[in-house]
Amino acid sequence: MREYAAVLLAGGAARRMGGRDKPGVVVGGRPMRERVLSAVASATRRVVVGPPVPLPAGVLRTREEPPGGGPVAALAAGLALIDPATPVVAVLAADLPLLTAEHIDELRQRLAAATATSAGTEEGEEGVRTDGGASGGASDDGDVPAVGACYVEDDGRRQWLCGVWRHAALRAAVRRTADARGGDLAGVSMRALLADLAVVEVRWSGAGLPPWFDCDTDADVRRAKEWIG
Repeated sequence: MREYAAVLLAGGAARRMGGRDKPGVVVGGRPMRERVLSAVASATRRVVVGPPVPLPAGVLRTREEPPGGGPVAALAAGLALIDPATPVVAVLAADLPLLTAEHIDELRQRLAAATATSAGTEEGEEGVRTDGGASGGASDDGDVPAVGACYVEDDGRRQWLCGVWRHAALRAAVRRTADARGGDLAGVSMRALLADLAVVEVRWSGAGLPPWFDCDTDADVRRAKEWIG
């Protein structure tokens, strides 16, 4: 598989957890943020977007503008630190304690396979759907090359912050959204940014908590700790 970079979004307000550093909460002996960083240890560049916190050597940190401006503003800040030539970017929440390198490898493999089956696909293609439908491989009708792969729940909800994306398409989506909003990305959701892109939906069949399980409450943290042991 080709090289990739990773952007971890860690700037949420964590209101349901008293506003503390949620990705820094320890689960299974390590902060959740470090567990996610370990899952993407093979990335050529890892960027955490959020408030200043201690990070492992080699991990870059930046902040969205404005601070607390939401996931798309944070993604734009993270992409600014990644070489445009990097072909694939993993976009992840920083509070996914169950995520592993194997899950990232599965997503990357599924994206690579979909890309390989799309005849004539070029790295710069944006993979924008025009029919508004969901896509499972290249696209349902095969005319749009897949530019992302993310986990999807049984009810069809895509986990936008547990996926990998072709870098060129991701940058293009951010640019289109910024242009449409006069450069203001504050408050834009990941669904609004990515829903029109052709996506490989990856279903997970394992037991227990899924890789996209995030910890928004203290009860979530307890569940994750019980599962990890």
